[in-house]
Amino acid sequence: MSKTIISNFETLESLIGQEIGVSDYHQITQEQINLFAEATLDFQWIHTDVERAKTESPFGNTIAHGYLTLSLLPYLWAQIVEVQNLKLQVNYGIEKFKFNQPVPVNSKVRLVAKVVSAVNLRGVVRANIGVKLEIEGNRKPAYEGEVVFLYHFL
Repeated sequence: MSKTIISNFETLESLIGQEIGVSDYHQITQEQINLFAEATLDFQWIHTDVERAKTESPFGNTIAHGYLTLSLLPYLWAQIVEVQNLKLQVNYGIEKFKFNQPVPVNSKVRLVAKVVSAVNLRGVVRANIGVKLEIEGNRKPAYEGEVVFLYHFL
């Protein structure tokens, strides 16, 4: 899979309205869910108690934390885009974001991204990127929304 190369504001601006790529699938394991629970101190049973989730959860198994799926965004984004001539990148915000569907353990997810807007703010580029996390075999995405990056190009 070839990455979309963004080397300056003009390149980014030319991509507005376009889907720019799809990442590879990533499988979310129980080990990853448990490690995320440890890192965030979020041990809700629906994520970490496999036996209880099998009997009491409406999903029949554990599910990934919503914020775990969101935290995969930089990893998956890096599979889609290579930003060159960059002095600094800042994660600036998240807008119009909604968790639509739980992600059961062992599901495979991938990111679909498109450029919603790009504005040059006196040398700093604000880019709104539409993101959708697809779950393999499921028509409804895990989440949809926009992430906002600030790019300081050289």
